[in-house]
Amino acid sequence: MKNLLRELLEAWQPEEIADLAARRKRVLGVLVSLTFDADPLIAWRAVEAIGLAADRIADKNPEYVRNHLRRLHWLLSEESGGVCWHAPQAMAEIIRRRPVEFSEYAGITTSLLHAMAEEDLGHFRAAVLWAIGRVATVARQEVDSELPNVVACLESPDPQVRGLAVWCLSQAGRQDLFANRPELLSDDGPVDLYDGGRLERTTVGALAGLL
Repeated sequence: MKNLLRELLEAWQPEEIADLAARRKRVLGVLVSLTFDADPLIAWRAVEAIGLAADRIADKNPEYVRNHLRRLHWLLSEESGGVCWHAPQAMAEIIRRRPVEFSEYAGITTSLLHAMAEEDLGHFRAAVLWAIGRVATVARQEVDSELPNVVACLESPDPQVRGLAVWCLSQAGRQDLFANRPELLSDDGPVDLYDGGRLERTTVGALAGLL
């Protein structure tokens, strides 16, 4: 199963993955394991595919998907014994596809910017910003309450964090919160941004200027 799913991710055939998940719900767990793949593009595509698979599975078995959301949240904790670096993004993809059924996890996901201990958040800040941006259109209230913490990330020394903060604010329709920050336009710090099956390198300035 894992080899088959990796091949589908490599060829980027998301509908085939979703169809397979509708027949075999354990696809969801295998996709979570593929977020650990050494190839960043495969790992990111697995994140997006998790949302597609969860959407199909939830048609018949929403509790199975909810259990995976619980597990993803647990994998962010010290008690898990292992760190799932893409857990926030995977949670966001499920929420984005099924905002009503799993609304309770929208607040959990967006609140990670202030709920996690600083020593842990340092590894996850960029991931959480991407997650917040992905659920911005389906969890407006939860995202709006977190915007001050997103704005604070514009001051980060990490360009990945600065860039994803800009992107996140734009996804939330709040470009006004960085419009008076001209220094961002000249910020050539590198940013890796995943969207629609592609992982591309851009800059903070490009994101601030285009969005």
